[in-house]
Amino acid sequence: MRATEKRERAGAVPACPGGAGEAVFREPWEAQAFAMTLALHERGLFTWPEWTACLAGEIARAREAGDPDTGETYYRHWLAALERIVAAKNVADAGMLARYRAAWDHAARRTPHGRPIALEPGDFG
Repeated sequence: MRATEKRERAGAVPACPGGAGEAVFREPWEAQAFAMTLALHERGLFTWPEWTACLAGEIARAREAGDPDTGETYYRHWLAALERIVAAKNVADAGMLARYRAAWDHAARRTPHGRPIALEPGDFG
């Protein structure tokens, strides 16, 4: 990809929310979900309009299901949209996503509070 194309593509993605010194994400997983989304966009998996439509759809489904939309569940919707779009693009199917979700849950339960969570082969058991 040419440098000008890269700059044009980067300009199509909004900057990270927040300002200098502000906490942007409440939990590390929120930042990781954000970073994964940007990385997949940069690799050309989806366009930014595709992403925003998918995220808007997840937020609308949550509202219809009674989400009070206080902002506290925003990154849960973000993650659901990310899972939906990677499945739609045939990067991962529902079974693979469920397997990794269960592995992360297992890893989180075995990790002492305050320590980084890291997946290990046994988490997939």
